Amino acid sequence: MSRTDTPSPGQAGAPPMRADARRSHERLLAAATVAFAENGADAPLEDIARRAGVGIGTLYRHFPSRLDLQEAVFRTQVSAVCARGEELTGAPSAGEAFAGWLRVLASYLVTKRGLAGALIAARGRDSDVISTCSLTIRDTAGRLLERAQQAGAVRADLTATDVMMLVHGVVVATERTPDQADRLLSLTLDGLRARAGGPS
Repeated sequence: MSRTDTPSPGQAGAPPMRADARRSHERLLAAATVAFAENGADAPLEDIARRAGVGIGTLYRHFPSRLDLQEAVFRTQVSAVCARGEELTGAPSAGEAFAGWLRVLASYLVTKRGLAGALIAARGRDSDVISTCSLTIRDTAGRLLERAQQAGAVRADLTATDVMMLVHGVVVATERTPDQADRLLSLTLDGLRARAGGPS
């Protein structure tokens, strides 16, 4: 592989991608992430190409359909959220790491603006993209939760599924008032803390 060629992002075993093509790919993903957050999953592709500084033809060469672009953005965002979780597993305070990652997760869920819904509608809830990403998030939540439980920072009877449902509940409840999400999440986290005489 030459210095100017790198594997295509997110595609193990894919043909190498030239450095200039990779930069276009990354700019398109970044532009689409912002556009989907601002305008929903139906954001105009022409606007995304313009934001990325490329022509619409370049967009279609990288992502032949809107669905391909939505899926790539979804996978990239989930990878970033879970990568932050992995970083926090080494934080000194397990309880603060757990709470910090839930805030990262909630922030992501608040801004995804129907992207998961669009993918579920097109691919199905049991599709590879949805099931794989959901499992990855739940595994990350589970590791941070277990560490926090071992440190005595959160209730011992919690499961990763409980945590995911609670965070989703906060996000859904504040869909029209996202500025309230952090407050409700703080109240939720307070209820998850371990207390003397609580479940062991």
